[in-house]
Amino acid sequence: MVVRIAVAADAYLPRRELHTVTLELLAEDRVEATVNTVLTPAQVTEARKLADQVASRLQSGELQPTASAIEPLADSIP
Repeated sequence: MVVRIAVAADAYLPRRELHTVTLELLAEDRVEATVNTVLTPAQVTEARKLADQVASRLQSGELQPTASAIEPLADSIP
């Protein structure tokens, strides 16, 4: 399972106008879950902490790889 946090892509907007940061779970190049976060693109350190937190909880079995399971974490800033 890969945990990815990135600025959401939008083919209709220039990259400089993109501000939505998403949390994605990928398994073998297949998206398992995607949710928007409360992070801004400038919050790189917080994004890394969030990714580590999600990965750790997934690995321990505390979290399931679903949008509803990861959404509460995405709605907070670590």
